[in-house]
Amino acid sequence: MKTTLIKKTLVSAFSMAVLTASGYAEGMVSAQTMADAIHAVVDSDRTVYTQKIINRLAVEEKVIKASEHWEDDVALVLPAQMLRYGGELAVEKQKGKFSYSLLSLWPINPQNAPKTDAEKAGLEFVAKNIGQNYYTTETLGGKKYFTGVYADIAIAKACVSCHNEHKDSPKTDFKMADVMGGLVVRIPVD
Repeated sequence: MKTTLIKKTLVSAFSMAVLTASGYAEGMVSAQTMADAIHAVVDSDRTVYTQKIINRLAVEEKVIKASEHWEDDVALVLPAQMLRYGGELAVEKQKGKFSYSLLSLWPINPQNAPKTDAEKAGLEFVAKNIGQNYYTTETLGGKKYFTGVYADIAIAKACVSCHNEHKDSPKTDFKMADVMGGLVVRIPVD
């Protein structure tokens, strides 16, 4: 009992020290740091889902298929759809504190095309500058936002084949490690 309490106290003390040193505990984190952190979590979750679930179950083992009509087909939801549903739920839960979405210069679904100049410029930048992120501020509806755009890379055969073979895809020559679009993270700033 005492050992568990000591371990919990040490972990809590260590966690607070890390958070304080990085500025998170005092609310002093920059919009860019927050956007980078959101991207890291979303990208990691999407990568795990794509590689460990979709690629393994739908492509390699062919246990169940993945489909954009997943409800009707009783199939797995596509990674882009999973990300969109998560982004919509995050906006609902966070009530305007941040948003994220997966967009592309070559969207299969037109709702995933860039809608603002910043989104378009960011998607073009990450496609041409592999490994670099795009950061800017923009004003939407009279409110100022920090916007970060991060490359969405083809990380699994399932991504490439789905996009290349889809009847509505405007680009059908994707290869592994190609930039397929970008994750746009938007945070309101004063």
